[in-house]
Amino acid sequence: MVRVLFLHPDLGIGGAERLVVDAALALKERGHEVSFLTNHHDSTHCFKETADGSFPVQTVGDWLPRKLFGRFYAICAYVRMIYAAFYASFFMPERSQVDVIVCDLISVCVPILRLASHRPRVLFYCHYPDQLLSSQAGLLKRLYRTPLNWLEEQTIGQADKVLVNSKFTLRVFQDTFRRLRVVPDVLYPSLHTQYFDQMERKLEQRSALLDEPVHPRVPRNSFIYLDINRYERKKNHALALHSLGLLRDLLPSPDFKRCRLIIAGGYDTRCTENVEHFAELEQLIAELHLEDHVVLLRSPTDEEKCNLLYAAHCLLYTPENEHFGIVPLEGMYFCKPVVALNSGGPTETVVHSSTGFLCEKQEKSFGGAMHQLFKDEALRLKMGELGHKRVQQKFSFEAFADRLNEIVQELLNNKKNE
Repeated sequence: MVRVLFLHPDLGIGGAERLVVDAALALKERGHEVSFLTNHHDSTHCFKETADGSFPVQTVGDWLPRKLFGRFYAICAYVRMIYAAFYASFFMPERSQVDVIVCDLISVCVPILRLASHRPRVLFYCHYPDQLLSSQAGLLKRLYRTPLNWLEEQTIGQADKVLVNSKFTLRVFQDTFRRLRVVPDVLYPSLHTQYFDQMERKLEQRSALLDEPVHPRVPRNSFIYLDINRYERKKNHALALHSLGLLRDLLPSPDFKRCRLIIAGGYDTRCTENVEHFAELEQLIAELHLEDHVVLLRSPTDEEKCNLLYAAHCLLYTPENEHFGIVPLEGMYFCKPVVALNSGGPTETVVHSSTGFLCEKQEKSFGGAMHQLFKDEALRLKMGELGHKRVQQKFSFEAFADRLNEIVQELLNNKKNE
């Protein structure tokens, strides 16, 4: 048994959080002892596995500010993680000492973790270079980011092992960190399919007993387009809305009357952008006169999300150059064709004209795919079946768990041989 600690900034709801939770589940199923250390954990805004006692979760440093004067989010996040790293290295009880520490998002903690007297191995999972997630506008912003960018590159290079989530991210990693000799391994995220299977059986039983709509504003005979992503501008929910507006021009009025777009996204009142963007989308819906056809849902639970995936007819995925994107896998596993942009991680998960459509960043392209799936039920069902098979064959949880377990064992074996 290996003792593994996951060090993560905020155990909220998002793709990065879903990945670390699934990685923790994978290692736990392989017989390891797994725990979490984080700067923030709200049991009402997190994945259920971190709130139901599946893992020990300890929060440290949440009293430290998340921003200063409405700015400096990055430096505050770095300070909070440095605090957590010092706690993990020097102040955790001996009985809590771990063999492997898995950290992600913020690499500045890596050299501090290596200072611990029991010398844990450090595995860093790079979802995407942090410096590329920050806007580069303005001289002052560039001056502010320069030392942080240098620090990111230097500290990632000190990890015992580096992983990335896709071949796309690997190329970006190598283009960004040119001075590093590290060549990361690609470990695709996966789904905890056992949970999805259980939920699907439960939903099938319930639907056989209760003929209820997925939402009060969605009639039973609706054709449902589902868009799952956080309420952030870069997630590009506006493309789904504009494409729905185009669909109104492509379909006869009685057909469009059946169409519903459900946007279900992570929403945190502490995040200014979430609040602002939600209001922007409400305004755009009004401008496009789509009030009767769009439902905005905030932070659905895992069960609610599964219910939406079960009821939907297809999944829309609108971010451009998404690093990987776990949502398309979820949609395909629920036998839903995926309409996504032809960039980033989805080009490695969605097979164009087989499990869905990879479209240009234009409502004509995106809306055209939505129209085709509405009109051709046989195609939609066939794509759904092929998508389900693709997840089983290429992105199985068993393969993900086996590979992650191998990496952890390799890290420990290397330590013994030093």
